Amino acid sequence: MDYDKLITVMRRLALDAGDRIMEIYGADDFDVKVKSDDSPVTEADEAADAIISAGLRTAFPDVALVTEEQATSHSERADTFLIVDPLDGTKEFIHRRGDFTVNIAYVESGVPTRGVVYAPAKGRMFFTQADGTSVEEEGPFERDTLGALRPIHVSKPDNGALMVVASKSHRDQATDDYINKYAVKDMKSAGSSLKFCLIATGEADLYPRVGRTMEWDTAAGHAVLNGAGGKVVRFDDHTPLMYGKDGYANPFFIAYSPDVALKSA
Repeated sequence: MDYDKLITVMRRLALDAGDRIMEIYGADDFDVKVKSDDSPVTEADEAADAIISAGLRTAFPDVALVTEEQATSHSERADTFLIVDPLDGTKEFIHRRGDFTVNIAYVESGVPTRGVVYAPAKGRMFFTQADGTSVEEEGPFERDTLGALRPIHVSKPDNGALMVVASKSHRDQATDDYINKYAVKDMKSAGSSLKFCLIATGEADLYPRVGRTMEWDTAAGHAVLNGAGGKVVRFDDHTPLMYGKDGYANPFFIAYSPDVALKSA
């Protein structure tokens, strides 16, 4: 894979999709439907998916593509593949809370090695560079010219005063019970894959997810966190979270700075 080309294409498509999402976000009303799994989908999800899928298939016709909004792609099986969530945080989008992201990732041998996370309403863009290290780009964002890039890295946490980030829309008692095993200085709530990025930038130390997610929800944020020195492990046995699983469903997991002393489930 030409990683320079990959990152250039993924970044540009994320921006294109983000522009279309924000057009719909700014409208007085937009269509919301319910998928077979009872999750919501909007015209923004579908429009962003069309933009990203067409661009990736043109640029990388020989690479398998898995995307949330195309059920036929969920039967794809490949060692190396692109995986897309065109609008992660649909509930945040519907309620106009701004914590939604465009996510595009590249997975090799079960590991998300390159990824882009773009939060258009927040004006934040995170991605892995060709060498695998992660940066945050400062806006305003232009298609063909990179803005100022800031290398990002996970924190050196104080295990006696941790910063924890948890889901806005999926917080539950099981999550709180696990968080209560730690000495917590402060809690943040964030939607979508932004939680991975907050750990990648050192704004948070720990993100436990005790709930359902799919690989397209997490791959891009996982790649960004990997490139910033972070880790994502299974909740049950703390082994690395891998990709390309049957059905693309994730087990519960923990994303964290490696200096956090993890507690058992």
